[in-house]
Amino acid sequence: MGLDLTYIQGQTPLDEEEKEGLLIPTITTQAELNEFEQQNIEDAMLWLIGRPLKAETIFTEKFIRELHKRMFGQVWAWAGDFRKTDKNLGTDKWQIPVSLRTLYEDALYWLQEGTYPPDELAVRFKHRIVSIHCFSNGNGRHSRLMADVIIGKVFGLPVFSWGAGDLANQSNTRTTYLNAVREADQGNIGPLLTFARA
Repeated sequence: MGLDLTYIQGQTPLDEEEKEGLLIPTITTQAELNEFEQQNIEDAMLWLIGRPLKAETIFTEKFIRELHKRMFGQVWAWAGDFRKTDKNLGTDKWQIPVSLRTLYEDALYWLQEGTYPPDELAVRFKHRIVSIHCFSNGNGRHSRLMADVIIGKVFGLPVFSWGAGDLANQSNTRTTYLNAVREADQGNIGPLLTFARA
């Protein structure tokens, strides 16, 4: 019996080869997958607690990939690896390393120059990295945790609440979040900034 996934608004489907990367063969439903992924993400969050991280460490390909691997590596064999297929969104698969390097170099510049207030820098980073869509799965969750790492570790401020609701399932909170992301896609970061602290 294969993996039967039901995708909700804003989720990018996995192709068959990506599904073969599932490390836990007993998972057959979306609900089971969500449960195992959430446990893995909680393990990644525990790994982050008490770990002093500087901007020069966070804004690197190595850390960005390691965080994804920590979040999903118990569930997916390809966790931490850039996607090898093109999706309905994101940059071309071959452009991922270059786009990512441009992003973290921009972020270091923003930090050094004080271009944006802390929340805006973190949320702009989150928006740019999710639009690159580095990985086969988990890009939204990874981008939000990256923003939390930036705001908490770089600026020493409380992590974001991200609407304080369930973003993994179809809900009003998820709809509000996706609408805010679409606004940011059009150059209006305001709704996503507001949502991050809602």
